[in-house]
Amino acid sequence: MSTLARSRLSPPRLAVPFLLLLLPACAILKPQAPAAPGPEETPAEAGLLVSAPPPPPTARTVEEFDTTTAAERAAAAKAPAPSGERSLGRTVASLGDPAAPGFWLETPLVKSVTQGRVVLPASGAVVQVELRPIDGPASAGSRLSLAAMRLLGVALTDLPEIEVYAG
Repeated sequence: MSTLARSRLSPPRLAVPFLLLLLPACAILKPQAPAAPGPEETPAEAGLLVSAPPPPPTARTVEEFDTTTAAERAAAAKAPAPSGERSLGRTVASLGDPAAPGFWLETPLVKSVTQGRVVLPASGAVVQVELRPIDGPASAGSRLSLAAMRLLGVALTDLPEIEVYAG
């Protein structure tokens, strides 16, 4: 084989150094840590909804996946004092990622992450959650955390209609 043919078949010599230069750019894509709580919320309130550790890789049961503590569940089940809360509407909720800890609702009813609560009209059960935006029309369904589903007292396979409030 000629030298010209070998040089065309071998990888370019600058590819490896170029890829090494791009590697630090991957750090830009990593999720950033959440901002510190505002002056109106205490650190305990800010971390309440998402402070649970992730489940162990060997988790198989509902209890193993739900890593929230009894104190966190009790705090999330308390109805907040009414202060500027607004109704976002109703949505049908399915079980979200069971490996994502905490109390949250992924919903197209919000455009940015905010604190809120969900109410199960059938029973009146209330859970404070972090509202997380997802793409889709407002009429699309939402995904509720395993911990929140358990506090509402619905089966994990149910599709409950819930009322969503922000604020």
